[in-house]
Amino acid sequence: MSAIERLPTIDHGLLRFLTCGSVDDGKSTLIGRLLYDTKAILVDTLSAIERTSKKRGLDAIDLSLLTDGLQAEREQGITIDVAYRYFNTGTRKYIIADAPGHEQYTRNMVTAASTADLAVILIDARKGVLTQTRRHSYLAQLVNIPHLVVAINKMDLVDYAQDRFDAIVADYLDFAVQLVGAEKAKSVRFIPISALNGDMVVERGERLDWYDGPTLLDLLEAAPPAHIDHNEAFRFPVQYVCRPQDSANPALHDYRGFMGRVESGHIAVGDAVTVLPSGRQSRIRAIEVFGSPLDTADAEQSVTLLLDDEIDISRGDMIVKTGEQPPVVRQIEAMLCWLSESPLDPRRKYLIRHTTRDTKAMLEGIDERVDVNTLERLPAERLEMNDIARVRFKLAQPLFPDPYVKNRSTGAFIVIDEASNNTVGAGMIL
Repeated sequence: MSAIERLPTIDHGLLRFLTCGSVDDGKSTLIGRLLYDTKAILVDTLSAIERTSKKRGLDAIDLSLLTDGLQAEREQGITIDVAYRYFNTGTRKYIIADAPGHEQYTRNMVTAASTADLAVILIDARKGVLTQTRRHSYLAQLVNIPHLVVAINKMDLVDYAQDRFDAIVADYLDFAVQLVGAEKAKSVRFIPISALNGDMVVERGERLDWYDGPTLLDLLEAAPPAHIDHNEAFRFPVQYVCRPQDSANPALHDYRGFMGRVESGHIAVGDAVTVLPSGRQSRIRAIEVFGSPLDTADAEQSVTLLLDDEIDISRGDMIVKTGEQPPVVRQIEAMLCWLSESPLDPRRKYLIRHTTRDTKAMLEGIDERVDVNTLERLPAERLEMNDIARVRFKLAQPLFPDPYVKNRSTGAFIVIDEASNNTVGAGMIL
């Protein structure tokens, strides 16, 4: 009986996770192995990669082809863009992001990591902890990924040696203590694997009998889902004000619903709420989805809220529970990843989009730039593509953010070039 067949039929919720690490550590092969061993590959897809593998003269299937979709990726044997794959085990649904390892694709890594609930950092057992391992660990910490698994891959190339595994674990822990502190470093999980042969990925295999911990899939199955903290503050950015224009139905003439997505927290009919930035207060009269009433709504649900009072609310406003209001600010301090090939120009105005709200902004200062390879803090007057820095923006209109470490949805923003309408930066509010 396989590991998948042994799992209980319980829904553990959606898990978004990221694979990252140095070039050639086997990220794409690991994802291919997960999909292959969980029977998540369609027959025609499997036939296609079998044919491609034979053309290359390989005896076995090249599982990395399942994620390396760009022609340049297949030709060079590297990951360039972020590849997303979906599968489920019957107990949980997964969205996997395969992030590139090269330094010049830092912006791709940050984009993929921003929505991940768990990161799998791969380390080549032959090479140990490298500069890129440290860089990706820093980026995972920067975007506040709550759970970290370090998978030491290619154990088959070091004869499945336990002493090699133990040495890499000790080396990584020394670095992790410097990065996040001793207490947080204790939560990092380590696992020896061979993505090529499948040892400790889905099935345990027979060559790592000295390791008595869970397989990688076991760790993924047991990881807590997002928004498990029931004390999260309620945040509801308004996307659209619904005013039906139906002359045949007089009952809808006074209908005024506020549509959007619950970014965090919980709301129920009768709860007292405050509208930002006006500060006006009311109560929830009704919660609807496609016209059907609900008693409550939770994080990641898209709903329509109706209030007891007539309040002037428009797109970009935010409805929060009374007593849980975030600060209303006209200046933000943030860690910024610059995504554009054009450098950040301190003399230009940019547009900042925070949840559903847009405001013009000017750079007030760059406090320091982080060298993602050495973690050294350096002075900077401008930012180039892939640079990460601590910056300050002055805002034309007020925003109501939470610190990113407390709420990833309302603590994040993007920077937009007004001239081209391109997204040129991604920020995390401190």
